[in-house]
Amino acid sequence: MKRKYHAPRTAPLIVVLVMAVAAVTLLVCVGTFLQSYRAAVVQSARTSSAQAVSQVVGTVSNYVQNLEGTINDVMAEMDTPEESRDAYLNAWLNARSEVVAVTTYDSEGNLQDCWALEHTPRSEILKNLSFNLSMAQWYTEGYISSPHVESIFEGYYPWVVTVVRPMPQGSSASWVAVDVRFSGLGASINGVGIGQHGYCYLMDEHGNMVYHPQQQLLYAGIKSEEVARLANLADGTYVEDTVIYSLQDVPDSNWRVVGVSYIDETVNESFWQMVRIALATSAMILAAALLAGWIISRLLSRPLQQLETAMEQFEQDADGFTYEPVAGTREVQELSDSFGHMVGRIQKLMTTVREEEIDLRKTELKALQAQINPHFLYNTLDSIAWMCERGKNADAVKMVHALARLFRISISRGHELIPIEKELQHAESYLLIQKFRYKNQFTYHFTVDESCLHCLCNKITLQPIIENSITHGLDLLVDPGHIEIEVCGDGEDILFKVTDDGIGMSQEQVAELLKNEPSDRTGIGIKNVNDRLRIYFGPQYGMSIDSVPDEGTTVTIRMPRVPEDREGDYDKTH
Repeated sequence: MKRKYHAPRTAPLIVVLVMAVAAVTLLVCVGTFLQSYRAAVVQSARTSSAQAVSQVVGTVSNYVQNLEGTINDVMAEMDTPEESRDAYLNAWLNARSEVVAVTTYDSEGNLQDCWALEHTPRSEILKNLSFNLSMAQWYTEGYISSPHVESIFEGYYPWVVTVVRPMPQGSSASWVAVDVRFSGLGASINGVGIGQHGYCYLMDEHGNMVYHPQQQLLYAGIKSEEVARLANLADGTYVEDTVIYSLQDVPDSNWRVVGVSYIDETVNESFWQMVRIALATSAMILAAALLAGWIISRLLSRPLQQLETAMEQFEQDADGFTYEPVAGTREVQELSDSFGHMVGRIQKLMTTVREEEIDLRKTELKALQAQINPHFLYNTLDSIAWMCERGKNADAVKMVHALARLFRISISRGHELIPIEKELQHAESYLLIQKFRYKNQFTYHFTVDESCLHCLCNKITLQPIIENSITHGLDLLVDPGHIEIEVCGDGEDILFKVTDDGIGMSQEQVAELLKNEPSDRTGIGIKNVNDRLRIYFGPQYGMSIDSVPDEGTTVTIRMPRVPEDREGDYDKTH
């Protein structure tokens, strides 16, 4: 039997064809504009880079001239009488705040004299970054150092450039050096940007880096520059792949300014401008294509899309979904009616299942509560019977009164949640009963945060834990034991802690205690307390047991902080 052939729908074919023609037209327009403007964009980037470099060259040139003037002023006073020279230099330093220090050196490169305001040289200079004997001997007419940290002072480390000049024959010193702050020039270079990420830096004629705005990245090896290759290039602008380099010498120095900019950055910015022009040029074509597609979609495809959207919304939120029938052709209307009927049936089934789940949770809570009460009553009556058998009638009467108080709190007018204050009274009544049975065998103490007393908790929560501590932790001890009950806050939660110094348990015994089935004789209270907490408050709450054999056991119960006035809302939620 041949498989039935389903022809493609006309509406999607027309929409695809119209949109394809519009897209091709738009692509041609954009390509034409990109090709036309690319050369102009690159040329504009070259011009911008060259202008930025020229600006930096002017700033650096002024700085170098200032350095030359500074060193000339100092050298003119070096051979004057000492008293006159010192007075002049101190006054000169006060007037020239950019100058950090003036120093002289002998033929061996040793520091002779130093003039600096409020600072004196170290007694032992490990490394003088402001003077290099080899460079001073190599550059016979002097040199300008790279920016560096002043290192001859104690606790004073400005960023400086040093101008070194040889002294004339017959002078008392061989070289004089002036340390001038570099921070101003560095800020000026940093402030000149080429595009969003372009920058300028200084190098010398041999390709050695003098200053770079990202110098720390260079030292860390994260960034690198091709200074050796660029040093061999003449002044000018060079376009290489996606980078534009502009180089220019600084007059009267051995420094060069290098500008770095990125073609992609400039082209991308201009590209979006060209896209806007192309979009404006092809707006009529695109508008016509969109209009044709909208008309076809409205006539043929829109009803089906509405029905598909309704199905997706129903899948995401079945409870709050309200279905509105979709109008269209007869086939669409029939499909819409069938879907609406299905939505109604599914929502009705969901409501039924939810109600059954709520009833099941309530029944499970009541069943767990019913298991705890007979178990507790059995143990207490067993203790009273034991005392009557031994003739301790007065103590038995006290135990009966304590049992009455205990059950009065347990009933709590049918409420599952009771104030923590009542739960503590319930636990203390139980401890009083057990003190009669295990006379002088254990002591107990309560430590309670009073801010927790009026919050609510599940009734009969502490008693099964205390019972387990007595019967399985302290009963086997030779010496008297102790039980510590603590109630404290923990953020939005409340913690109950019951600690005993009994025989303890292994990890296997702890795990077994928390997973015992209700048919087991041991641990019925422990497991059911934990189950009640989890069913009522959620899986994030419940009980944890920390026990060490021969040392003791700590049972921690975590439950949310529920104020007394929120009991009704909380019961309704669960």
